[in-house]
Amino acid sequence: MQLKRLLENLEYDCIQGNEDITVESVIYDSRKVISQSLFVCIKGTAVDGHKFADEVVEKGAVVLIVEETVDVPEHITVIKVKDTRYALAVISAAYFDHPAQKLKTIGITGTKGKTTTTYMVKSILENAGYKVGLIGTIEAIIGNEVIPANNTTPESYIVQEYFSKMVEAGCDAVVMEVSSQGLMMHRTAGFVFDFGIFTNIEPDHIGPNEHKDFEEYMECKGLLFQQCKIGIVNCDDKHFEKVIENHTCKLETFGISTNADLQADNIEFTVEKGILGVTYDLKGLLECQVAVDIPGTFSVYNSLTAIAICRHFKVPVEKMKKALKAAKVKGRIEMVKVSDDFTLMIDYAHNAMSLESLLSSLKAYQPTRLVCLFGCGGDRSKLRRYEMGEVSGKLADLTVITSDNPRTEEPQAIIDDIKIGMAKTDGKYVEISDRKEAIRYAIEHGQKGDIIVLAGKGHEDYQEINGVKYSLDERVLIQEILEEISR
Repeated sequence: MQLKRLLENLEYDCIQGNEDITVESVIYDSRKVISQSLFVCIKGTAVDGHKFADEVVEKGAVVLIVEETVDVPEHITVIKVKDTRYALAVISAAYFDHPAQKLKTIGITGTKGKTTTTYMVKSILENAGYKVGLIGTIEAIIGNEVIPANNTTPESYIVQEYFSKMVEAGCDAVVMEVSSQGLMMHRTAGFVFDFGIFTNIEPDHIGPNEHKDFEEYMECKGLLFQQCKIGIVNCDDKHFEKVIENHTCKLETFGISTNADLQADNIEFTVEKGILGVTYDLKGLLECQVAVDIPGTFSVYNSLTAIAICRHFKVPVEKMKKALKAAKVKGRIEMVKVSDDFTLMIDYAHNAMSLESLLSSLKAYQPTRLVCLFGCGGDRSKLRRYEMGEVSGKLADLTVITSDNPRTEEPQAIIDDIKIGMAKTDGKYVEISDRKEAIRYAIEHGQKGDIIVLAGKGHEDYQEINGVKYSLDERVLIQEILEEISR
């Protein structure tokens, strides 16, 4: 492709060389450079791509995109830009021939609810006959291809590559999770979303290599509303006005409050044969009764978000209701049927904030007992262990402390740290290091009306011990346990 065409939507200076050349590939990883490559020098948290200028030229790169001066032979074209991450996004969009313009693009940002909502939207739209791609925390889905995810929002080149593959696969739309880090690092630059969605915001992702403070976190979330045509926001969130203050899009609102454009009213929690759910009356822009077989007030918000998006696709209300009733997300309040007497669910809650939100929501169902099984990851902050132990001790009637991903630490040492937090409460607990045996204990001791939560692993299908990932899928463990019990 002609270099000039790749640069046409970018402000730049040609420091040396010739813009009238052809490049064969766009590369931002020095290990992958081939002949006739355009190499983008990205400044990462650990590695600076500018330091590899000589190496990539030797490998055959003919164009370098830089922020800083580099010393390379005169025949190499050097293009200087203000921000090479932004440049990578714009160049990638051009390289793949602007695939976002051939799709309806939906970007969802927020501290919680992104993953569940993306799958709800996909379910509703596909039930209505659309073909929908997905990019998120768990995976990317392109037609029949499923690609495990490394980041919530992939690097901009990967985003554009996925969009291109979706167009080739005949997709009409794409729904994707948009992280604050992704927005800050311009991973979604180079195109405009048709719809940008804000679910909620709480202090999170603040610290080294993330956001310096909550203000920056909110500002980064708000960038989505300078990069979309229609913004759809949760007006019940106390920070929503701050998030949207610099918006350039048309705005719509959803929520439980009466001033929302799309409102949930008369909310009721339901329990039927171990399955927890919610029902509510939808008012405002659409009117009907909605039922979702996923528990908690957050399920009201997630389903409201999905409806607010899908109404723009002219999906009939009855098809929305049918799809929401069937929507399930692996590892996100995923109920696994083991008994009519009690409820068992798997959830990814792996920090104090998410665990507190989950357990508080489940207490509203007034279970006989709320049982929480969890561990904490090794080689991570001990504070998380103390906090999760304290949260479970306060909110659960019984905590089963077990192992998560111990990594290079001793599982018992992690359990002992969790118990420090537990000691601040009057909560009852048992400790069973082996996760399968811990799950067996929870199932075998389940009582009528109990809600049992297996927290922390969620969609993960492995357990990491000393640098090795061993197969461990809680759904498989549950099935094995049930078969062993029935013998």
